[in-house]
Amino acid sequence: MGTDEFLTICNKEVAKKQGEWLEQLNSERRLAQNTIEAYQRDLRQFLMFLTGYNGHPVKLEDLSDLRPVTMRSFLADRRRQGAGARTLGRGLAGIRSFIRFLEKSGLASSAGISATRAPRQPKTLPKPISANIAVQLADSSEQLNEEPWIAARDAAVMALLYGCGLRIGEALALTPAQFKTAEGGTLRVTGKGSKTRLVPVLPVVTEAVKSYVALCPWSLDPTEPMFRGAKGGILHRAIIEKSLSRLRGALGLPDSATPHALRHSFATHLLANGGDLRTIQELLGHASLSTTQIYTEVDTSRLLDVYDKAHPRR
Repeated sequence: MGTDEFLTICNKEVAKKQGEWLEQLNSERRLAQNTIEAYQRDLRQFLMFLTGYNGHPVKLEDLSDLRPVTMRSFLADRRRQGAGARTLGRGLAGIRSFIRFLEKSGLASSAGISATRAPRQPKTLPKPISANIAVQLADSSEQLNEEPWIAARDAAVMALLYGCGLRIGEALALTPAQFKTAEGGTLRVTGKGSKTRLVPVLPVVTEAVKSYVALCPWSLDPTEPMFRGAKGGILHRAIIEKSLSRLRGALGLPDSATPHALRHSFATHLLANGGDLRTIQELLGHASLSTTQIYTEVDTSRLLDVYDKAHPRR
């Protein structure tokens, strides 16, 4: 939506404050770009709703004291459009962030929106890949691309996802200089919110990356992302997703076998072999332990095994 079109749903004051808010999210709070873009879309949808609800483009006064009934009407409208609970929850978070930004300048009160409960989120469990399949996916000899360096590249990325538990964005952002430290057995990773963490690196993962670097036909700048596309540009996640999609078909794997599922498998298999939640939380870069606790529900087979071995009446 261009500037002129945006001004059909709000006045210049609101548009200006939106720009300042987005800048704060980027420079001060350092949110991921995808999150900022999602928040921007969510706020735009809310302003469009308010324009129809109030009968005129949104002014700062319209945002100064939002009532729960207005927010409930907005959520109901989004539901009618097909938005699910997760989308609505994220949307409410983005709008709340903007109103609190205005509140700091004395332009709004967040009481009404704070009193609005987010929709109950559906409980979804990660679907890990079995250990032998995960190892297979990270093997260059299993890759379907006929170009050796590309096969080595895809295997190296998947080795980082499963062997280190990285998010795909974290793996693709790694530079040669950054990975050089992994020769000491640990890798410093920058994750969500620009937070850094140390991750142990298995020798097999180091070798997979070294194999790719040795075969890569492109000159790799030490400070630029080291994973490259077929034409030498920075590798995009869609390419890895496509490669894994082809492997799924060849190996007869379900659609749930995605790059992110390799990260889930990393956590699930660590837990199954005695890893504790606090350690796994640190390795995954989760801000809250509650995010990591979902893995305790995934590994029910281990819990049953412990029960069978430990219960005195077994």
